[in-house]
Amino acid sequence: MTQASHPAAPAQVILQTREKSIVTLTMNRPSRLNALDSQLSIALNEMLTQIAGDTSVHVVILTGAGRAFCAGGDLAVIGEGRAKGDDTELAPILRSGMQAVLKLRTMPQPVIAAINGPAAGAGMNLALAADLRVAVDDAVLGQNFAKVGLFPDYGGTYLLPQLIGPAKAAEMFYTGDMIDAKTALRLGILNHVYPVDRFEAEVQSLAAKIATGPQMAIRAVKQTIFARDEKELIEALEKEVEHQLKCFHSHDCMEGIRAFLEKRPPSFRGH
Repeated sequence: MTQASHPAAPAQVILQTREKSIVTLTMNRPSRLNALDSQLSIALNEMLTQIAGDTSVHVVILTGAGRAFCAGGDLAVIGEGRAKGDDTELAPILRSGMQAVLKLRTMPQPVIAAINGPAAGAGMNLALAADLRVAVDDAVLGQNFAKVGLFPDYGGTYLLPQLIGPAKAAEMFYTGDMIDAKTALRLGILNHVYPVDRFEAEVQSLAAKIATGPQMAIRAVKQTIFARDEKELIEALEKEVEHQLKCFHSHDCMEGIRAFLEKRPPSFRGH
């Protein structure tokens, strides 16, 4: 007798593992370099909300499956919507991402972004929302929104200038160019850079050091350094969504995404 076949269960877009009081969240769309669609951004926000209320969790590690941390918004999905003039898919990516950034910034537990590969656009900004950032030495990071006619989101316009100053942040936003891990370390974006063969062990070592520390004091430090700016961050995130939706409906966005997918230079018109 043959067994009836059943369709395979859809892959989880966020994987959660736990080692004692350390929880690791892995964005799990490796074939898309963990690019953000509505499913991934919603799942990330939901996971962070659950963890934030669990007092037995002391540290959260955020990383990506495969060879990338996160390539930013999924331009194939966003491009389909732009071709139709429909922001139905983009809106939940922005809104869930906004909430995820707020959670990363204000949840009681320290968050380490383990940047295991490229972190671009909204992917870089998710990392910026973490308390600490550790990268593999061949990682690259960038605010590549300008390459496709879009506005920086996921808190980038608020978080990046705080780390590197407004002039350098503006250069990254205006050009959309990527920087290597050593440059990001020198600028103060990263806390540590490690070769790939030591990366995972070093991340775990840092997380364990924090997890075994005095939690009342550590959480009070996070509240004092990061969570106290919640009101200003919310205002910045709202402005980002407003500007992003306007840019999404522009000619330059449509041209930028087409050029990216067609692997050619874009021809922007300024509207």
